[in-house]
Amino acid sequence: MSEIIQDADKRMQGAKSALLKDFDTLRTGRANVSFLDSVKVDYYGTMSPLSSVASLSTPDPRTIAIQPWEKKLVPIIEKAILTSNLGLNPNSDGETIRISIPPLTEERRKELVKVAKKYAEDHKVGVRNIRRDANEKLKRMEKDKEVSEDEGKKRHDEVQVLTDKFINEFDKLLGLKEKEIMQS
Repeated sequence: MSEIIQDADKRMQGAKSALLKDFDTLRTGRANVSFLDSVKVDYYGTMSPLSSVASLSTPDPRTIAIQPWEKKLVPIIEKAILTSNLGLNPNSDGETIRISIPPLTEERRKELVKVAKKYAEDHKVGVRNIRRDANEKLKRMEKDKEVSEDEGKKRHDEVQVLTDKFINEFDKLLGLKEKEIMQS
């Protein structure tokens, strides 16, 4: 039975990691190299993540700097960023590519908060599904007389405590993300 709870905990931890990754993809008006996680570059005939062909950094809160490992990749990377539909405009000096992150409008900030809320809700649903799966396994064990009813009830309560913990964490993370998005 503790394996069921450990599995549920591990899966809920995965949902939290996925939520954080989703939050990282939201533009907040601050430079963040994770904006470019979805950008793929044609590197000798193979579509490779940008981070595997260049070093990415944020020299200041409004700029992302990309230093390709090979000079001939500069125009390829610029094109990949332009065609990525991220709304970013790269500028290069022939060696380094810089992307200025423009400040967000109030309207765009509100849209991003809605997206963040949707991400959080989607992952909360995932946590609730994990809870349901764990509870079904526990009920099956009770039914098959592998555990007593009291022990089953105790484990159901543990699963609920775990679920509540993650839902509360998601709410806190959402609050922090909303605050970050709404800051000028």
